[in-house]
Amino acid sequence: MPPVLDMIRLVLWLFLSINNSSCFPNYVSDDTDQPIDPLLDYDRLDDAFDRVRNDTLRCEPCEPDLCPLALGCRAGVLLDACGCCKECGNLEGQPCDPGERSVYYGRCGSGLSCRVDHRGPGPGGERDREEEGDEPQCVCTEQEPVCGSEGITYLNICQFREANFSNPQLKLSEREPCKTVPVIKVAPENQVKGAGSSLVFLCEVFAFPMAQVDWTRDGHQVLLPGDDPHISVQSRGGPQRFELSSWLQIEGAEHKDSGTYRCVARNNLGSVSASATLGVLSQEELSAYLTASVSEMKEMLDYSQPRGEDLDYY
Repeated sequence: MPPVLDMIRLVLWLFLSINNSSCFPNYVSDDTDQPIDPLLDYDRLDDAFDRVRNDTLRCEPCEPDLCPLALGCRAGVLLDACGCCKECGNLEGQPCDPGERSVYYGRCGSGLSCRVDHRGPGPGGERDREEEGDEPQCVCTEQEPVCGSEGITYLNICQFREANFSNPQLKLSEREPCKTVPVIKVAPENQVKGAGSSLVFLCEVFAFPMAQVDWTRDGHQVLLPGDDPHISVQSRGGPQRFELSSWLQIEGAEHKDSGTYRCVARNNLGSVSASATLGVLSQEELSAYLTASVSEMKEMLDYSQPRGEDLDYY
């Protein structure tokens, strides 16, 4: 249950404890005349809670001239729970109130719906939202990516509308990603390994149309893995839409595997590449390398520590 509900329930309990009026009955309506313990009788407490909420939402006669201005509404405007004043709709990812009334968080803006993101099934097929702590959030009803006139791809039309609010000159170019040469989102990293180790180079690429990713070594045009049994290449889509992840894996690395490995991504608009260096050392060489690396790191840390005259005592 949201903390705000707990606070309202606590305030309501205090009223029930000190007030015997008809608005907050503290006794059973039958002839038993037995007092209610609000902390135990949840059904009756929920009824009183609903009455307070409905009283809070009771609408007065609409006077539009007294309505506050709804400014900076990046998700558009909508009418409040009483259908009188305009208010800002909630943005994508913000908590929201399901249904037609704005009670606590507000309602979703244009093109958004209030949903609970169930991450896994529970005993009844869905997780209990209150038990798991999930809250309804505004979700864009159209999840297809779109292309803006400035050449930027937006994950959905709602994100484009937010950008358009800040830049009214922005136009919708295509209802698909912007066509672009491949962009390497995650490039392979340099590695130093001991002989016999296993290692993986990773290359993540975004492109539309989708890119093809190849691996080469030391600038040669021979594509890996070739006929070498201890080198393999795997690729799959993701982690995001229109992205491709490719791995080059070396099992039981040897000294001869040392060199520069290059990830090359291409589509019909162009190509891009990124490289990383692999050094395969013997156990003695690896030990000396690690010792030198630790010493260098300690020197950097010692240098970054403030000296006595640099300390500020005030």
